[in-house]
Amino acid sequence: MATFVTADWVAERIGQPGYLIVDPRSAMRYLMGHLRDAVSVPYKKLQAPDGHLGPPEQLAAAFGDAGLGDDVTPVLYDHQDGRNAAMAAWILEYLGRTDVHIMDLRYEAWKDEGREVLYRPVAAQAASFSFNLNPAIRAYLDDVANAGSATLVDSRSPEEYQGEFEMDHRPGRIPGAISLPHNELVGSDSRLLADQDTLRERLSAAGIADGEPVIAYCRSGVRASVTWLALTQMGYYVTLYDGSYAEWMDSDQPVEA
Repeated sequence: MATFVTADWVAERIGQPGYLIVDPRSAMRYLMGHLRDAVSVPYKKLQAPDGHLGPPEQLAAAFGDAGLGDDVTPVLYDHQDGRNAAMAAWILEYLGRTDVHIMDLRYEAWKDEGREVLYRPVAAQAASFSFNLNPAIRAYLDDVANAGSATLVDSRSPEEYQGEFEMDHRPGRIPGAISLPHNELVGSDSRLLADQDTLRERLSAAGIADGEPVIAYCRSGVRASVTWLALTQMGYYVTLYDGSYAEWMDSDQPVEA
């Protein structure tokens, strides 16, 4: 499970051996300002040509090329709703990493506090990244179709959940899924995630019982990674269906609205 750390904790480790600051935001956002020594690993580098998550070899190569070796601890940070860091954390854990750290303060707040921000890209020094897949945190279409006692959590907007999203050629939701928009789990005080009391209230309001297994999805998996991250922090067993609704509706599966 990813470990959340403070901005001061991150500041103390910038430039220190054994740590790598990883910026998972888009390449454009990275060039608009980043933490010192941060390397850029946007989700686009982790995608296959068809837009789905790339194979493990591609994922490992992307992080290794950025300088994340087997003996180096990754430290992620993000802006806005934290979906980039959440997705990167999930991918790293899927690759078998157990040492993922995430700064709990958003980049915007880091900058507003007057902390150091740089703009030139950091030249990465490639390292050897070995992976040992952890398939227990990933769900596939067949897992969702045969979810059993697991609760399907739809992390999209209420409009998408209700079938009011015109971009979908088969608008609606996976049958039986409950709605919990990912932005309800985001912190409101410059933190990436809401505090645990707030998370507990929102999970209860959504009808997610304590300890029950959860499969999270959205349209492409990225927003659902915020749900995965928040619920794992609360002690739930969560798998991420990264194929998500886009794959589901393109696979002639049943849809309800």
